[in-house]
Amino acid sequence: MSQLVFIAFQDNDNARYLVEAIQEDNPEAEVQHQPAMIRIQAEKRLVINRETMEEKLGREWDVQEMLVDVISIGGNVDEDDDHFILQWN
Repeated sequence: MSQLVFIAFQDNDNARYLVEAIQEDNPEAEVQHQPAMIRIQAEKRLVINRETMEEKLGREWDVQEMLVDVISIGGNVDEDDDHFILQWN
C-alpha cells in the first residue's frame, strides 16, 4: 500500500524557491504543476530544510514563512526551527 505524503503550494514566486529546495533535499519527490498550484509528493517522507531554502533565497528564512503559501498538506507534521517534515507515523 502506498503511503504518499504531500504538500501543495500556491503557484507564485515564493513557491518556486520552495520547490527548488524541496527537490534538492528530496530527489525522489514528484512535482506536479497544476493551474495556480504546485503539488509535491513523496513516498512516506518529505523534508523541507531551512538551510537549503536560505541558500536558494540568499537570505535568512523562517520555516513558518512558507505557511502563507500552503494550500494543503497530507501527512503528519514534525516542525522545528530547522526543518518541516511530513511523514506517516
